[in-house]
Amino acid sequence: MTNRLLHKRRDFITLLGGAAATWPLAARAQQGERLRRIGVLMNITADDPEAQSRMTAFVQELAQLGWIADRNVRIDYRWAAGDPGRFHRYAEELLALAPDVILASATPSVQALQQATRTVPIVFANVGDPVGMGLVESLARPGGNITGFTPNEFGFGAKWLGLLKEIAPRVTRVAVVRDLTIGPAQLSAIQAVAPSFGVELSVVGARDADEIERTVAAFARAANAGLIVTASTWAMIHRDLITMLAARHRLPAIYPFRYFVTAGGLMSYGANTIDMHRRAAGYVDRILKGEKPADLPVQAPTKYELMINLKTAKALGLEVPDTLLARADEVIE
Repeated sequence: MTNRLLHKRRDFITLLGGAAATWPLAARAQQGERLRRIGVLMNITADDPEAQSRMTAFVQELAQLGWIADRNVRIDYRWAAGDPGRFHRYAEELLALAPDVILASATPSVQALQQATRTVPIVFANVGDPVGMGLVESLARPGGNITGFTPNEFGFGAKWLGLLKEIAPRVTRVAVVRDLTIGPAQLSAIQAVAPSFGVELSVVGARDADEIERTVAAFARAANAGLIVTASTWAMIHRDLITMLAARHRLPAIYPFRYFVTAGGLMSYGANTIDMHRRAAGYVDRILKGEKPADLPVQAPTKYELMINLKTAKALGLEVPDTLLARADEVIE
């Protein structure tokens, strides 16, 4: 691990755990001030840089809203690391702590909590199809104990195919890498527009690393192939493997979030996952002050980010159009 990462990790741990040391005990126990409790169920590991960035944004925004860790609020974390068993076990553990509200990152976290409670307020971040997955009744009126922030609207997947064809016009065969336990909204949107782009689709189910390695290798044997990786916890955890496979088999690929591109992927288009967790703190604040999740509409992003890795494009022999570069929010040289 580099010194920079070590410092970043140390700063993150200090942010989460060290706030108590900055407040005298007398201040923390101010007369009449009740310590509120927030549970956090994360879908990845605590040492993942993406997880650190998400939680830093969440905790900092809470502080801006007046909620200081170990002064007037306690935050209990659980890190499921993509393990189905851990999601359910940690959901039960958090509920046993009697939280006032729980932040749930990504679909598996919310699903596990929904099975365990229909009363404790849950604010989610980065859940792609909350209506289709049965987590809320509608975006405008969630209707139950769950609300939050979704990374895209229905039909968003079609934009990934359009961008892939723009950067790699010769692609005529596209494998859609997806978690089969998640709703088909993203895949359906891609399927709807594939004929208009002259593209034949294949679906690659992401169940384990060996399977995806075999499937991608087999798909890449024929010419003019490309990849679309849809959003899921599984893809996030295995992002290094997926981007490595795309490079090894010389497959132009588009991804849902920027952390795939920083891992070596060609291009991403999607919401800012850090900002979603920052905004989730606002809903947690409103619930702690008495509002109900049923009355807080699920919010979609106001902006999407396009990121391009020119180094990867060059390795694939792709000439990135100037029109695409002009629209990029971030370019890796």
